[in-house]
Amino acid sequence: MEENNKKFITVEELKKHNKPEDLWISVHGKVYNVTNWLKDHPGGDIPLLNLAGQDVTDAFIAFHPGRAWKYLDKFFTGYFVKDFHLSEVSKDYRRLATDFTKAGLFDKKGHGVVCSLGLVTLMFSICIYGVLCYKNLWIHIFCGALLGFSWVQVTFLGHDSGHYQIMTSRGFNKLAQILTGNCLTGISIAWWKWTHNAHHVACNSLDHDPDLQHLPVFAVSERFFKSLTSKFYGRNLTFHPLARFLVSYQHFTFYPIMMVGRVNLYLQTLFLLFSNRKVPDRGLNILGILVFWTWFPLLISCLPNWQERILFVLASFFVTSFQHLQFCLNHFSANTYVGSPQGNDWFQKQTSGTIDISCHSWMDWVYGGLQFQLEHHLFPRLPRCHLRKISPLVQDLCKKHNLPYRSFGFYQANLTTIKTLRTAALLARDLSNPVPKNLLWEAVNTHG
Repeated sequence: MEENNKKFITVEELKKHNKPEDLWISVHGKVYNVTNWLKDHPGGDIPLLNLAGQDVTDAFIAFHPGRAWKYLDKFFTGYFVKDFHLSEVSKDYRRLATDFTKAGLFDKKGHGVVCSLGLVTLMFSICIYGVLCYKNLWIHIFCGALLGFSWVQVTFLGHDSGHYQIMTSRGFNKLAQILTGNCLTGISIAWWKWTHNAHHVACNSLDHDPDLQHLPVFAVSERFFKSLTSKFYGRNLTFHPLARFLVSYQHFTFYPIMMVGRVNLYLQTLFLLFSNRKVPDRGLNILGILVFWTWFPLLISCLPNWQERILFVLASFFVTSFQHLQFCLNHFSANTYVGSPQGNDWFQKQTSGTIDISCHSWMDWVYGGLQFQLEHHLFPRLPRCHLRKISPLVQDLCKKHNLPYRSFGFYQANLTTIKTLRTAALLARDLSNPVPKNLLWEAVNTHG
């Protein structure tokens, strides 16, 4: 159909183009065929697959800087969406994003990166000096804890560099990612991008968000008892007898597992890098991991005995558990759903699936800005130094549209998370709910 020399299709017709071999999306009413772009998309194929056949304007605004818009033209089909309805929430969200752009907030990164790099360098130096120059057990344990805290801060830097450029160019930004992620922490930036982009797009979808797929160890919802199929991993998350047993006591095992959750991240990194899946910069990522597994064992070997080596590693893992815990507090007790994300309720899904952690401003550096989880999910490219100042605007928008804005203190956030885990644990103990008899441990997929 043509009108004013424009060709139109309906929303229902757009939905039919939702397969990897035929993938269309619309942005601001213009329809784009991104089938051939799927394999080259910098954010990976998962975000496009999850939003295939939909209007993705809000998500596109959230994840892409202004310079990305010019690349859309080569994918334009010549069609426009005829009957798409733009909600009042989306109008206000886009208006707010435009205001932030005009104010230059996405470009003003402050001095946080320089301060964080300086702090990390200082902590690493003290750690190495303490291990090499002192023979005291307690100093060595302190150095292990200091190394763990430096890992936390390094991870925040890696997170920042993944969402926006913290360096002067894309090349230097990639170098910063490899250094902060692979070389210093042993966790691949490729693995993080793969899972994190999917998490942002499908926030708290039980079958699409990998950050909630923790069977057989944790289940935040009884819907996992029906053995959901993970659209992210492409396999069943089977609720077998072993999973039932572990989930039944998850409110007791939650904190102990968080203390050693870093081990799982190392395993996930290795599983991805040595898998058959296409991994961007695989060689560079493997090289970075080799750097970590060279310097870290060498540092441990400098300790005088195995007792101190084990305590050193445990101390470092114990401190990093704060970060694993923080990620869980932000989402475990929020609302969940089953199914693919919808492009026309972007704002609603983010408010539904996130929980902020309230703290004093002087504590922002400890949380890496991610205590403003909703603000970060709505505007992931926004440097963390601006999240506190935009929080009142987000609260007003939530209030205007009668949407939840949950901000708990650290203690209360822990209580609500444990309550969620306990509720699911008690339901898992219900033996009247049959489980498959397959005892295979299918899901080595916890993400701590």
